[in-house]
Amino acid sequence: MPQSIDLSAYLRRIGYAAPVAADLPTLHNLVAAHTATIPFENLDPLLGVPIELSLEAVQRKLVQAHRGGYCFEQNLLFAEALRAIGFEVTGLLARVLWRRPEDVITPHTHMLLRVELAGESWLADAGFSSQVPTGALRLRPGVEQPTSHEPFRLLMVDGDWRLQSLVAGQWRSLYRFDLRRAWPVDYVQANYYVSTWPQSSFVHDLMVSRTDAERRLSLRNRDFTMRRTGREPERRQLRDAADIRRVLEKEFLLRLPEHPRLDAVLDGLPD
Repeated sequence: MPQSIDLSAYLRRIGYAAPVAADLPTLHNLVAAHTATIPFENLDPLLGVPIELSLEAVQRKLVQAHRGGYCFEQNLLFAEALRAIGFEVTGLLARVLWRRPEDVITPHTHMLLRVELAGESWLADAGFSSQVPTGALRLRPGVEQPTSHEPFRLLMVDGDWRLQSLVAGQWRSLYRFDLRRAWPVDYVQANYYVSTWPQSSFVHDLMVSRTDAERRLSLRNRDFTMRRTGREPERRQLRDAADIRRVLEKEFLLRLPEHPRLDAVLDGLPD
């Protein structure tokens, strides 16, 4: 099993041809390139296929097979790419608040990254579905930070950091977290929980997203949404497995897995 990432293959996968260095422009540009080319997707949990978090497995799936993945896969790959370039990276865990009440206590089910650079700490996250930040964010509370899409900000609430984005004129929380380092075993446990727990939405609902320079694309079961900054969202309902396949391949740039139940699962998705 390889002990390090194939950085050249990763950079080709995300279409990144510029020189790389452990500096802020590279960090910003890598976040944008990664989120534009490697989609967030949960086809494996939906199909009952185990998610393996070894670097070998993640590279094989996301880089070689041109698949996507969810936060643990995305940010494990991204972290190793950053380390290979020379960044100092620490993995963290967060409690998801997106589309939930502000005071709800959720389990630690999201992986994110802390990057140390030139004496400052930055938040980098390549795996937060349809609202992923498309640039690195300075780990500083109360400061509105622009990205190529919505502005984001970090707050301190009850001793925790809270990440928010400005959506339709309203600040909405994505997740809350602290700065304690998470270890690989923590991600193994959280990954198993979200990918196998019978009540987890990851095993029942199709969730796919990709964010390029102009658009945020998302698919929840049959509901396909395209959002452009400053415009009303464009939505349409997908009809059947063939229609869903076309959107997954064309809009989300996915090479679909050859699984015998794929069409049946896609046809069985709720409206």
